Amino acid sequence: MLQCWGRWSVPREHGGFLSTFSSKLISDDWPGYSLDLFTYPQHYYGDLEYVLIPHGIIVDRTERLAKDITQDIGDNDIVVLCVLKGGYKFCADLVEHIKNLSRNSERFISMKVDFVRLKSYHNDKSMEDMQIMGEDDLSDLRGKNVLIVEDIIGTGRTMKALLNNIEKCEPKMIKVASLLVKRTSQPDGFRPDYYGFEIPDIFVVGYALDYNEHFRDLNHICVINDQGKAKYRV
Repeated sequence: MLQCWGRWSVPREHGGFLSTFSSKLISDDWPGYSLDLFTYPQHYYGDLEYVLIPHGIIVDRTERLAKDITQDIGDNDIVVLCVLKGGYKFCADLVEHIKNLSRNSERFISMKVDFVRLKSYHNDKSMEDMQIMGEDDLSDLRGKNVLIVEDIIGTGRTMKALLNNIEKCEPKMIKVASLLVKRTSQPDGFRPDYYGFEIPDIFVVGYALDYNEHFRDLNHICVINDQGKAKYRV
């Protein structure tokens, strides 16, 4: 029997299924879910190792993050800055949940959504130079309450670079929400104000996270295998 997140499960090769996540931390020895338990695009058959986080659990966790953010922000107007391309699904779901909570609350939150695109990966390797596309529009953030929405934070180098650029525009407040945070060996890694799950230092795809523009149409967050990396390498 495998202990994981305070619940019990069995390894994925035995068809184990973890019914309830009791923590946002995914341990290094978590074996994941068997692909046989889920439906996913047939063109990715043979390209994935296992499902790390099923879509339904992502949706539930995003709803809870929206509640936490709503309670913290109160009735302040905010500019949601979505980091493309990987953050668009998480951002869309998060914003929708915040809107629903605001509609049914006395504390109305007015939101404007804007976009910035970062490029920091080649295949599955992080690049030294990060490119920011859309930074010319960052001047509009002056005096605003800004919520940056990102898909995944690894070393934090990319997010720190983006924050440095935004801070030059003198916003009133900056908060960062990331669906995933990787555990890395770097002691000075960036930690967002809100995050969905802390995961091992592995390369994941799905729920708009890509490998060379593939796997964005995969609803679950999965671990890509060596065959998938070779198939879509550029």
